[in-house]
Amino acid sequence: MGTQKKRKKKADISTARFTADMQQQVVDQVWRMSETLCETEGMELVQVELHREPAGRILRLYIDKPGGINLDECADISRQVSDMLDVTLEYDWPYSLEVSSPGIERPLVKKKDFERFAGKKTRISTKTPIEGRRKFTGVLQGVSGEFVNILIDNKTVAIPFEEISKARLVNGNGENE
Repeated sequence: MGTQKKRKKKADISTARFTADMQQQVVDQVWRMSETLCETEGMELVQVELHREPAGRILRLYIDKPGGINLDECADISRQVSDMLDVTLEYDWPYSLEVSSPGIERPLVKKKDFERFAGKKTRISTKTPIEGRRKFTGVLQGVSGEFVNILIDNKTVAIPFEEISKARLVNGNGENE
């Protein structure tokens, strides 16, 4: 479920000139701006992504609230974010804005996500190998200091929070099989 709005800015930044640092700056700026908006609307900003896809750059926001998000709420947030981006975005480049619910395989981004969904089945990928591997699927055990704990085959693996590159609930909001 979600909405999509194409937005063409005045000047294009070529792929070669749109660096990873610039991309992260855009994500950070959009996150700060959108998080405040979502909180005001009684929603949670789950994640902001910026990807280059065959159709061009996609700026994707995932939003949620207790009881879930509907299409009208996605459209409302999309309009408001789009208007704010027109005024505040530091870089001019063509992109498509998508606002969506996180879906059943909800991304886990913030430490509080790992605490909130403790006991749920989770898939975590790391930037570098931990105990000889980079992909972990098991039952989330929560957070201890700077580590996210996941139970795999009756063994708890402590993953440094800063090493997590991607984490998602699996099997329908993390329901155990």
